[in-house]
Amino acid sequence: MTTENQAGNPASGIGTSEQTKAAPKVKKTFDPRASVIQIHPEGERIHPKKAEGRFAKLRIAAVLATQFVFYVIPWFNWSGRQAVVFNIPERHFFIFGLSLGMGDLIYLALLLMICAFGLFWWTTIAGRLWCGYSCPQTVYTEIMLWIDNLVEGDRNKRLKLEKSPWNFTKIRIKATKYLLIFLVCAWTGITFAGWFVPIRQFVPDLFTGAAGGGAIFAAAFYGFMTFFFAHIMREKVCLHMCPYARFQSAMFDKDTLIVSYDAERGEPRGARKKTVNKEEAGLGDCINCAMCVQVCPVGIDIRNGLQYQCIGCAACIDACDEIMDKMGYPRGLIRYTTESALEHEYSEKDIKKRLLRPRVAGYGAVLAVVIAAFLVGLSTRKMVEVDILKDRGVMVRENAKGWLENAYSLRIINNSEKEQLVSASVKGFDEIALTGLPEGGIKVAPRETVTLPVQVSTIPEYADKGSHPIEFTFQYRESGAPDGKPVVLEEDATFIGE
Repeated sequence: MTTENQAGNPASGIGTSEQTKAAPKVKKTFDPRASVIQIHPEGERIHPKKAEGRFAKLRIAAVLATQFVFYVIPWFNWSGRQAVVFNIPERHFFIFGLSLGMGDLIYLALLLMICAFGLFWWTTIAGRLWCGYSCPQTVYTEIMLWIDNLVEGDRNKRLKLEKSPWNFTKIRIKATKYLLIFLVCAWTGITFAGWFVPIRQFVPDLFTGAAGGGAIFAAAFYGFMTFFFAHIMREKVCLHMCPYARFQSAMFDKDTLIVSYDAERGEPRGARKKTVNKEEAGLGDCINCAMCVQVCPVGIDIRNGLQYQCIGCAACIDACDEIMDKMGYPRGLIRYTTESALEHEYSEKDIKKRLLRPRVAGYGAVLAVVIAAFLVGLSTRKMVEVDILKDRGVMVRENAKGWLENAYSLRIINNSEKEQLVSASVKGFDEIALTGLPEGGIKVAPRETVTLPVQVSTIPEYADKGSHPIEFTFQYRESGAPDGKPVVLEEDATFIGE
């Protein structure tokens, strides 16, 4: 290399003083993306580390509560029958004494609306807490992770096992794990079917071969889907399949409570010993340990800001708080907060005040109206309903007595769990008769519908040409309780004259 080349090459470190003075000073800036530690290579299964802390305990409580409802409620009895069962073949739903038939689908629609607006309202306030604590996908994935930790150990042991060659020990561990997973999925499927057929009869029938094909298919299908989604797919369902993650941004705003990393406090991040003075070293509170990434069930780095993949489970909060405790720093580097609070440094009191805003009030008002409509509808619901249908094939005719006669069809629906005895009468003319009723009244079995043809007749002088209003009066009470006070129903109808 010549002297001339050396003088003109800054990289050589040899040059004139003028060249040295002219070299601009480059200010060092910290780029958070340059310090991201890749924990989960693209396409590989995520093995989250077990998080411990107050939010982990809340998740455990949520799993136990939701699974108590799912696994235990079908075994409860209420008034001599299964407390909750959705009988699809007979088209009846029984919920703690409440019997709903096909004519009560409005209540199912209202219930679905309550769930939808409740989810919108809650998401606007607190983000994806439903996903992080109560979603079936999250709950069953959490159960699968419990099995992983129980049989294979924590994250590092699982990763080591995955990379190890197949031998007797690995086969034994894998076989034990899949046996437990199979038992959980099988019982989950059986319990699911038990919500639609009497479970106390279905379980023994299943083992004796007497169970129905539909119930067996439902149990097998749901058990397989539990295995496929909770064990095979896991976080891929949240990342790529769940629509809720996609439209949540429409319900979020700057005052929605989310899991956030406080970049002002944490940056610039960097590893250091506990004895190092972070201010003198020019570092923030984040020590770049990547524990928040290792415990994340969907494999994201919360330090990169709000991401649609985040399910709000707060595992990263527990992991970060543990590190802050060890370093002697204040907790809350990662915490539940809002975008506005991070920008303006709001206090906890100010955050709570800003949670009550117009959007929240709007969703809450709609939710309250739908709940009120649902409760009012249930409280005013009749145990016996009657529909009167005019026979359009016979407008008017003359009977054997010479009276004018109209034909009707009575449709009596018994929504109760008791047999009902129904009697009927009609009024509208001074002389009027109702025929076609059985002696002693109409007996309607529980949850049954009876259709009965009847005839109403009157003297021709009372019913001239045209239509005339008449009124049916029905009285019903439980069969076998003649001393019980009857319930009276009145229904209007039309009589066609000559």
